Amino acid sequence: MSEVLWNHSSLSGFILAGLFSHSTYDSFFFSLVLLAFGTAVLGNTLLLMLIQAERCLHIPMYFFLSQLSIMDLTMTCTVVPKMAADFLSGRKLISLWGCASQIFLVVTVGGAECFLLAVMAYDRYMAVCHPLRYPVLMNWKACSFLALASWMGGMADSVIDVGVVFSFPYCGSLEVDHFCEVPALLRLSCADTSLFEDLIYACCVVMLLLPLGIIVASYARVLTAVIRMPSTEGKQKALTTCSSHLAVVGLYYGGAIFSYMQRASARTPMGDRATSIFYTILTPMFNPLIYSLRNREVTSALRKMLGRWGM
Repeated sequence: MSEVLWNHSSLSGFILAGLFSHSTYDSFFFSLVLLAFGTAVLGNTLLLMLIQAERCLHIPMYFFLSQLSIMDLTMTCTVVPKMAADFLSGRKLISLWGCASQIFLVVTVGGAECFLLAVMAYDRYMAVCHPLRYPVLMNWKACSFLALASWMGGMADSVIDVGVVFSFPYCGSLEVDHFCEVPALLRLSCADTSLFEDLIYACCVVMLLLPLGIIVASYARVLTAVIRMPSTEGKQKALTTCSSHLAVVGLYYGGAIFSYMQRASARTPMGDRATSIFYTILTPMFNPLIYSLRNREVTSALRKMLGRWGM
């Protein structure tokens, strides 16, 4: 039987296998995913409302945190609603443009978050190590530029990935493992994608390790400055704020390094599926919880807001 060849002009869409079947076990798993999704949307939306409403949170650290919440909302809302709709309706088709949009948004947000975490570490370094110059150096113009640069860095990577991935011909099965992302589509191509896979691997190494180096260097200086602080209260406040960010960094980079710093030959559909759940559902859920539960300013602002609502 001859193999069906699809190029970019004749290809109309893909079939999303999804994460769930209709077994009892998967129905329970689907309920957990919806619960995590609801928690992520509620937590990040509430955090954005707090940062917008409370003047005490109108400082660079919370401006960057609001950008992180927008990224988390974009990531989880790009994937989970489509996945849930397919599971409930039984219709698992996604158009070519829908698939390209998923890849574009997921890669954009993934890359932007990588850069933003480095920016947030640099912000903490400036606040702790250069407190007198901090308001001048980290003014709103500088903060807006750093946030925009993070988004543009992720977007540039995404445009290249989408352009190259959809230039390959596809043949045979058009069933994507879970949702549209670059590794899942490359496995369906009947062209030799090894050179592009090696390029992705090299780019991921640079995009992960360069910001991680900035984060490590920033916090090494912060730790040195904290040790020299005479005030115990000042030490505690600095460590609490930095530990929240470090927890988010560990959560993000743990999944990202496991997912993207593997050679293509070492990847498996099951491994890709597990890491996809981690960074599209679990990370957006945990990030606002980490910052709200470990941050006195956020919890205080939340109590004030609830008080105004009569709760």
